[in-house]
This record gives sequence, structure tokens and C-alpha cells, in this order.
Amino acid sequence: MLVLSAALSLLASVADSTQEPTRPLPLKLSGSVDAYYRYNFQNPREAPYNNYTSFTNTHNSFELGMISAKAEHTIGKVGMVADLGFGRRAEEFSYNDSNTRFAIKQLFVTYSPTAKIKLTAGSWATHIGYESVDPYLNRNYSMSYMFSYGPFFHTGLKADFTVSDKTTLMVGVANPTDLKSASGMPKMGIAQLATGTKDDKLKAYFNYQGGNLNDSLRLHQADVVLTFAASSKFSLSYNGTVQTRQSKSESSWSNVHSWWGSALYANLDPVSWFGLTLRSEYMGDKKAVIGFDGGVFETTLSSNIRVNNLTIIPEFRVDSGNRDPRLFTNRGGIAKKTTESVLVAAVYKF
Repeated sequence: MLVLSAALSLLASVADSTQEPTRPLPLKLSGSVDAYYRYNFQNPREAPYNNYTSFTNTHNSFELGMISAKAEHTIGKVGMVADLGFGRRAEEFSYNDSNTRFAIKQLFVTYSPTAKIKLTAGSWATHIGYESVDPYLNRNYSMSYMFSYGPFFHTGLKADFTVSDKTTLMVGVANPTDLKSASGMPKMGIAQLATGTKDDKLKAYFNYQGGNLNDSLRLHQADVVLTFAASSKFSLSYNGTVQTRQSKSESSWSNVHSWWGSALYANLDPVSWFGLTLRSEYMGDKKAVIGFDGGVFETTLSSNIRVNNLTIIPEFRVDSGNRDPRLFTNRGGIAKKTTESVLVAAVYKF
């Protein structure tokens, strides 16, 4: 008993020594609301109204996007993030959940055993790709094809390591893509290497996810994001991705098939209250891995008009598909190779 008592006393003293006398930071609350109007010049009769990317499958209609509310709290080495969304955008983001317009976008806890290591458990937005579900983080309001057909979020456990002042490494294990619950299902690996120059003008992110989505489907995706800030008024960003899939029959795995995408973003901000972004993107899917059976090219020109916390985004977009039968249709049901759309969105961040 004396030995046990001494051991318990020693453990208690060690635990006390690791507790830093810290005060909790104030609860940080933030969020956004958005709404938009979209018109497609082919005047289609039926969904998806010549739109094959996320969140804007409407025509000639004023639409609500999403109410987003995010709470963050940190005390000492631990913290939490709860990010909730309500609306069409949140529902499409959490498409595997029950059919509701209220969704948990992110919910996770963190623990930093040292200044250079942070562990995260829960569900968080994907590290893959350039664009975000939150519209205030994007300069284009309509989404790219790569965002729409890549992962939206991961649920699992990850570790972030600070390698140097400008380099970090993330590795983790997660449920199959976009699943918050996956009892009895295989798990996937995720990783990111992020680095940049000393002046932060050039940054690079090398991203990966891979593993079995289920017992009969295997997926691997490599992704890169590059950003270059030439000045405070002009910057360039690039996103490239390739995803491979392989299915399994009763006897063996099939051949590997893939789809890929590449997009360039040019950002110009001549004055603080006005900016322009031109996005040019190509997505190739010759083997119909995600259902396109060909390639799609889109060019989107968006302006950002900023009034305090409000950003108004007028946008013109052209999509062109090279598959046969044609991807787009007009009001009479005639197939078209190209379609044009205009959109005006309002995004308020608080």
C-alpha cells in the first residue's frame, strides 16, 4: 500500500506540473449569410439547368444560400471548433447525411502536446483543392468542377507537424470521403505538405487522400495548390488534381481509371473596394469515372464589390463540353455544346 500510495503521489505531481496556468480565450463567434440570382441564357426547363457544379443548380430564381455560424474556443493546449450551416448550400455539402438543410459542417477538438504538434479529432473541411464551401472565402461564387467532384470533408483523426517556419506536414486517417459515420467500413489515409518562400509570396500545398471507399471501390487522389502574390494588387493561384478509381468484381480488381482537372485563377484588386477574378478550368473524364464521358471547359469572370462586411459578386460564366451527346440543352430540349450564365450574389460575413 505504501508503494502504491507513493506511485499515485508521483503521478499526481507529474500531472500537476504539466498543467499550465492559463486562462481560456474568449469564445470566438463568426459566420456568414449569402443569397444569389442565376440566369442561364439557354433558358432550360429542368434541373440541373445547365449547371453541373455545386450549390447553384437553379435558373431565373432568387435563392438563399446558407446561414453559417462558427464557434471557436481555446484554453491552454486544447481547443474546439463547432461550425454549423443551414440552407441549400449546407445540405448539398453534407449530402450523405439525412435530408435536412441544417448540417454540421465542421465539429472537432484539438490538442497540442507541444508547440510543433497539433492533434485533431472530429470532422473538418477537406484540405484538397483551392475553393471552400464558405462563399466569403471564394472570389468566384459559382464553384469549380474540381471542388464539386472532389472531397468536401473528412471525419477522423489527424496530426499536424511544424517542420520549419514555412513548412508543415499533416497526416491522418479518416472515414471514406464525405461520411461522418462509417461503422464497419474501411478507412482512408490523408496527407498534406505545405511550404512557401520566406516572404510568403509563393506558397505550395501538396495534398493526398487514398484508400478503399468500400469493399468494392478503391480511390486515390493527388492534388496541388500553388499561390503567387506578385503584389498587393495582383495574384495568381493554380489548382491541379487527378483522381483514380478501381472497382472490384467477385474475382479481381478492374483496370484503374481516372479523371483530372486543372484551373488557373487570376486576381486583380486595383482598389480596396473592387476586385476581379478570372477562373479558367478544364476537367477531363474520358472514361466516365464521374459520369461526364468527356471533357468540360469553363471560364468564369467575377467581380467583388466590397462595402464593409458585404461583398456583391456579379459573375459571367461560360461552360463547354466535348462529349456526345451534348451536355447542355436549350428550352426546346435541343442539345448544345456551350452554355452561358450570369449570376449576382450577395455575401455578408460577421
